[in-house]
Amino acid sequence: MDSLTQIALGASVSVAVMGRRTAAWKAALWGGICGTLPDLDAFIDHGDPVRNMTLHRGDSHALFWLTLATPLLAAAIARLHGEQAQWRRWGLAVWLALVTHPLLDLMTVYGTQLLRPFSEHPYGVGSIFIIDPLYTVPLLAGLVVAMRSRRLGALRWNLAGLAFSTAYLGWSVVAQQHVAGIARASLHAQGVQAARLLVTPTAFNTVLWRVVAVTPDGYLEGFRSLLDREPQMQFERFARGDELYRDRLAPASWHARRLAWFTHGFYKVERHGDELRMTDLRMGQEPYYTFTFVLAERRDGQDLPVTPRLVSQRPALREGFTWLWLRAQGLQVPPPR
Repeated sequence: MDSLTQIALGASVSVAVMGRRTAAWKAALWGGICGTLPDLDAFIDHGDPVRNMTLHRGDSHALFWLTLATPLLAAAIARLHGEQAQWRRWGLAVWLALVTHPLLDLMTVYGTQLLRPFSEHPYGVGSIFIIDPLYTVPLLAGLVVAMRSRRLGALRWNLAGLAFSTAYLGWSVVAQQHVAGIARASLHAQGVQAARLLVTPTAFNTVLWRVVAVTPDGYLEGFRSLLDREPQMQFERFARGDELYRDRLAPASWHARRLAWFTHGFYKVERHGDELRMTDLRMGQEPYYTFTFVLAERRDGQDLPVTPRLVSQRPALREGFTWLWLRAQGLQVPPPR
């Protein structure tokens, strides 16, 4: 999730745990700091864009390492404020602020390596977009009221914001499973055999959902609004470049194999001039994606691996938002291509 949301979540959790045992501003300050600490790994350069992508949300998001760091951080905070008697309570607040960060990231599709150092598997539920106002605004509203008001019941607003945001996460999973059921039924009715199915929300909402189905001869993309009246989904078919991956990239490119693993098989490979590009199909929509990498270049008739380069692909924002607004209302408007 975005940094503002992580700061708000960490601060809200910390204020809820500390209550009146310390000043609300102290709890919010340190909760916000701890809530954003795991994302500092984004500033680490691992040598190339593929490594940077697949190692982000790694050790800094591991529940094991965050738990080990908690006593030191809590002791330092308690000593700084002369509140050693509250060390255990600060420890709980710090731990929850730290671990709720990767747990919230888990709900996005990116991939969070929660179980390091025991497993590098990138977990991702994919039921919420990285920025969703309906999740973030209640957190901020409850936190602001709790900090600005001196009434005895003011802290309840913070708890209410946490409760609403948590319930919204639950709602996102329910909506995701509902759309997944419709997608599977639609694919079955159309005689499509999908090896993998991905269901994720479009930007800033949980009303309009994007579905990607990987098939033996390519992949399908479709969209489903919760306000759609038609019983079945419609899909567009695209080439996935399986042969290019299998014959040209996989044998010689560690980066290609790494991306195939990290994306859980939701990728495409295509030739662009003399370049071979590999794209993560999970983030974005056809033909605009967040992560597309140049992994090989054609020289003397051969495709030779190169140091990966990230290729920027950005849609026209006004056109994209117009389509998003109309399609979310259940209008069958074709996506911008």
